[in-house]
Amino acid sequence: MPQADIIHPAARRVLDQPLHVGESPTWDDRTGDLWLVDILAPAVLRLHADGEVSRFPMPALTGCLALCESGRIAVALQTGVHLMDPQTGHLELFCDPDSGRADSRLNDGKVGPDGHFWVGTRDEAIPQTRNGRLYRVAPDGTFSQVLDGLKTSNGLAWSADGRTLFHSDSSQQFLQSFDFDPQTGALGPARRLKDFTNAEGRPDGAATDMAGFYWSAGVLDGKLNRISPDGEIVEVYQLPVNGPTMPCFGGDDLKTLFITSLRRKEGTVDEEGTVIAFEVEVPGVPVPRFPV
Repeated sequence: MPQADIIHPAARRVLDQPLHVGESPTWDDRTGDLWLVDILAPAVLRLHADGEVSRFPMPALTGCLALCESGRIAVALQTGVHLMDPQTGHLELFCDPDSGRADSRLNDGKVGPDGHFWVGTRDEAIPQTRNGRLYRVAPDGTFSQVLDGLKTSNGLAWSADGRTLFHSDSSQQFLQSFDFDPQTGALGPARRLKDFTNAEGRPDGAATDMAGFYWSAGVLDGKLNRISPDGEIVEVYQLPVNGPTMPCFGGDDLKTLFITSLRRKEGTVDEEGTVIAFEVEVPGVPVPRFPV
């Protein structure tokens, strides 16, 4: 197997406020703003195009968010999916797919080509019991369970043609893909693409580019792995943060990578979570808005 290229990107820090667990960076192509969450704060943040930051405190642990066609923000809290007014921060419960299950919370999520909000859960039991799930939330508020037996559902991203879904389990450290019907949301059988070693970085949040590659944050090892559709790491971006959590593509041409990170204070590492950015050559796959 050929050796992956090691790249040290010219990354810049774009957020001055420290984060506990930065996650779910989402580019707003209408405003040039970057949205993200801080899971443990808990809070939703809006990094405006002019560099100003709006912060919306949340009433429960906050896993991810998605932009809506109406201009609202769909926010996945431990207490369910809510719709947030971006002017006032007011929350309205939309649905609660996880129904308050013990030792569980909503985690990574993204709107798919089918116009549904796909949201996974994290097993919060110690030790973990594989109670993690993946849900598909419809624009009318109904939902269905798609996967179970997970520990930490993560890394949701789709290919440019909408016909492949990528999904990882951070705790079990594997990446899988499925054939995907962008009209119905139906999945084919799972294909196990890769099992990660600790040295490769535990697979966290992810995004896809227009050339078909999958970009996976190697949390706890300071890496961003660019992975081929068949599961081979072809490029390793060594980052100036130790705990990258999720990338997203932004900028007018979708060639700017924004990456959130988490707070790490262990051993010789003493670092707050933040957001960094750098430019890449291949544009990212646009993420649809939730049609509500």
